[in-house]
Amino acid sequence: MTMPFDAFADVSDDALLVLFANGDPDAARALNVRLTPRAFGQAMRMLNDRAEAEDVAQEAMLRLWKIAPDWRQGEAKVTTWLYRVVANLCTDRLRKGRGVDLDSVPEPEDDQISAEGALQQQARMAALRDALAQLPDRQQQAVTLRHIEGLANPQIAEIMGISTEAVESLTARGKRSLGGILADRRAELGYTDG
Repeated sequence: MTMPFDAFADVSDDALLVLFANGDPDAARALNVRLTPRAFGQAMRMLNDRAEAEDVAQEAMLRLWKIAPDWRQGEAKVTTWLYRVVANLCTDRLRKGRGVDLDSVPEPEDDQISAEGALQQQARMAALRDALAQLPDRQQQAVTLRHIEGLANPQIAEIMGISTEAVESLTARGKRSLGGILADRRAELGYTDG
């Protein structure tokens, strides 16, 4: 008998992983529904390529299932481990180079936004992606995890294997660099206030 997805709503990622390791397929489904979108979202922001991001998310989840029997509860958060694996897989793919990006199709437009607003939003997102791509890898990763993923500095430090102070430094330098890269484009992107 399959349990409803919300049956695991109050169960921690750690506990779900242990349940899966002990043979509970419902726990695996619940954890997959909970974590795959996060892995995909992070990969998409790092790679800006839907097919590559899907591959990375799938590979990261496969690795999670493989380590499940050896998972030691309380040593690390499952999400922290997953973010680190996704970041490493994306970094490996970026270093190897992927050729020309033929999938530069924008995300579907929100029905609530005017055509002009949607174009401006797309231009802003494209400018941000381009600016992020100009940052050194570590700054890009720290800024993305902090300001796009919304993670706290201690969790980012654990993911990146550095100190919290190093995360703060990387994000501060990254934000300054982004400001400098985008400064000349404020009017073009519709930012008129100082």
